[in-house]
Amino acid sequence: MKVVILAGGLGTRLSEETEIKPKPMVEVGGRPMLWHIMKLYAAFGFKEFVVALGYKGDVIKRYFMDFHQLGGDISIDLGTNQLKLENRSGEDWIVHLIDTGPDTMTGGRVKRLAPWVQDGTFMLTYGDGLADIDPNAVLKLHRAEKSLVTISAVRPPARFGGLQFDGNLVTKFMEKPQIGEGWINGGFMVCEPGLLDYIEGDHSSLEADSLERIADDKRLAAYRHEKFWQCMDTLRDVRFMNGLWQGGSPPWKVWQ
Repeated sequence: MKVVILAGGLGTRLSEETEIKPKPMVEVGGRPMLWHIMKLYAAFGFKEFVVALGYKGDVIKRYFMDFHQLGGDISIDLGTNQLKLENRSGEDWIVHLIDTGPDTMTGGRVKRLAPWVQDGTFMLTYGDGLADIDPNAVLKLHRAEKSLVTISAVRPPARFGGLQFDGNLVTKFMEKPQIGEGWINGGFMVCEPGLLDYIEGDHSSLEADSLERIADDKRLAAYRHEKFWQCMDTLRDVRFMNGLWQGGSPPWKVWQ
């Protein structure tokens, strides 16, 4: 089953990083967000990826070209100009890097990938969000509900810190607790090819133009993920996620 990753947006709210690279290439723990997402899926057996490229897609292409060429030891015979690659990376992924246009909307990007996903159920997620989620659990619910699309509903970290009172005494202080202001679409979706019928073209938004209509048609299910989820929208988010990684037990690191 293929995993589609939307990796073509501008990432304007993270301009400190995205002036020179697409947002999925912003690093957490010395590795791009995109790598973390792929490692998570691969840990559950999903190892074929279709990456929808757009803004600065060449950076992502170059990364995987280098990943292939430089992901191990190199021995060079300068006399014969022979090069030998040894101890190659252990990743057994198949990665399709597909240009879907610099200005294409999220729905349009999926539509452009029709040749890659129209043959069966596929996973779909965004290139800027991580969670300690089991994609197989989402797939199980998707099949049980017989839905067209199943999203992962998450509760994002609250925008501001939270306080609890006893009179004028603060009894509990929570710095941006992950209680959220309700459920939102956190990505990590499972889709049927019929989703393509709800997308008109390049300027279609997956969320506003497609998922809303699918919900109206009662063909949209949601897997409630109660645990960790974090998107990377701002420089503060980048620092927060790097802090979790450096702490040694980032919640999304489900692989060995």
